[in-house]
Amino acid sequence: MSKVIGIDLGTTNSCVSVVENGQPVIVPSSSGARTTPSVVAFAKNGERFVGETAKRQAATNPDRTISSVKRHMGTDWSIRIDGTEYKPQTISSMVLRQLKKDAEDFLGEPVTEAVITVPAYFNDIQRQATKDAGRIAGLEVKRIINEPTSAALSYGLDHGEAQKVMVYDLGGGTFDVSIIEIGDGVIEVLATAGDNHLGGDDFDERIVRWIAEEFKKEHRIDITRDFSAMQRIREAAEQAKKELSTSEITNIVLPYLTQAKGEPLHLETSLTRAKFQELIWDLVERTAGPVQSALSDAGVKTSELGRILLVGGSTRIPAVQDKVKALTGKEPSKNINPDECVAMGAAILGSTLQGQSLVAAGTGKDLLLLDVTPLSLSIETVGGVATKLVDRNSTVPTRYSRVFSTAAPYQREVEIHVLQGERPMARDNKTIGKFKLKGIRRAPAGVPQIEVTFDIDANGILKVSARDLDTGKSQSITITADDRMSDAEIEQAIYDAQQYAGQDTLRREALELTGEAQNVANRAQRALNAGGKQIEKAVKKQVKNDINVLSKLLGKFRADRVTEEEVEKIRQAKSDLERSSAGIMHYLDEN
Repeated sequence: MSKVIGIDLGTTNSCVSVVENGQPVIVPSSSGARTTPSVVAFAKNGERFVGETAKRQAATNPDRTISSVKRHMGTDWSIRIDGTEYKPQTISSMVLRQLKKDAEDFLGEPVTEAVITVPAYFNDIQRQATKDAGRIAGLEVKRIINEPTSAALSYGLDHGEAQKVMVYDLGGGTFDVSIIEIGDGVIEVLATAGDNHLGGDDFDERIVRWIAEEFKKEHRIDITRDFSAMQRIREAAEQAKKELSTSEITNIVLPYLTQAKGEPLHLETSLTRAKFQELIWDLVERTAGPVQSALSDAGVKTSELGRILLVGGSTRIPAVQDKVKALTGKEPSKNINPDECVAMGAAILGSTLQGQSLVAAGTGKDLLLLDVTPLSLSIETVGGVATKLVDRNSTVPTRYSRVFSTAAPYQREVEIHVLQGERPMARDNKTIGKFKLKGIRRAPAGVPQIEVTFDIDANGILKVSARDLDTGKSQSITITADDRMSDAEIEQAIYDAQQYAGQDTLRREALELTGEAQNVANRAQRALNAGGKQIEKAVKKQVKNDINVLSKLLGKFRADRVTEEEVEKIRQAKSDLERSSAGIMHYLDEN
């Protein structure tokens, strides 16, 4: 049985973990790093880069490099490159496929199953989109788990003592806070709150704007229209942010950033921690609302909290740590790795789903996880009111039913409009699905009895059904939306990914072969030149002919359009030249 891997699919960086000998371990990337940048790039020759290689070439290829796609999950965002349209699920699947490959290389066996984490405040559509991305990547997604819950699961494996914990999760693009109770082998989420558009990317953007303004003051040039220069500034801003977590000042130096009137312009400036904190003050303040909301919903006072766990790279920022301390009156715990604990918790859950129980420290009992749904679920009723069926922070899985009736006399059908959110009016909440129940028996308004049932599974994914209690007719949907990929689109994306994987293998093989073939041709030509008149005419003629055949094939070679037939011809021509030139290679050694 292959192992179930745990994946933290992050906005800025992603991480993969697996349980080995009862403990979660981080799977290194192909470059040896413990995280992988969530970046995908398309080279002009058709090659595709994921992770560190994609991030490194971003400055020279900004319009074909995609990052922070997680912020678009569950929306109708897309990007068109070389005539192909890519949705967030497709781009995310490329990152997931790379993580899958890294895990397979690490384990030495195929990987087909995964637990993937999402922000606690992801709605149903965003969760479905994440699951679809995993499916496109060739993974059976065993469970979708909230990131703060996953972090608490990682922490709870080693700290089984009874306590209430706040998980403050500030990543690259999203912010979540969860109040979690650990005790007697049970990890129970009491409440969660958050902001899906708040994170390290926003901090970076404040520095980017400040640098651009500083450059404009000095050179009277608006550099924001120069895509390549702005990509370099973004990279410098991210690095400056990281350095200011340990230093009071950082120097930002970007030589040859752009040019004016034929003259190169350089950027050199300094950013202090105090100035950085001034730039991001309002963003840090925005985390206070969700913290207070989660505490209130959980009915927990800050004095009752045993630990504050900081998760996500952005929690390394001193201003953020100071804010957490001010909100809770407690020093945040630093005994978990903010970049790795989410993936490790997912790996732990993956292992338990395989039936390999993991024991909480100090209890001798298997860990049991109880999560919650982050947002209230409603249907629209008369007057455009959002009538709640499932309150936010309800423990999942859960099932809830309620009987409604018709609003107009002799209705033959009703539309079930499903909503997610906290506002009292339907129009102010997020529509996550609609369907119609037909065949209702004609009757005055208020007479038909229609039972609506909300069924939320352990992934937080919703199924809604409606049944006419009089006729027994029913209709149900697993919530989808216009923003979600259809099954046909997902199947096409899976096919494309598999085709690309095969094409990518062929392309790499071809590039390696052409490099070797060019070396053989160069050596043979040098041997001909070195041997001169000492080489027999017949041998010389054959070698020249074989060099010519191989050179023509190499001249026609295009990595983005290579075929197996073309690769075989190059391989044969290389072999022919090696054979015909073998007898003259000693002339190279003599010279």
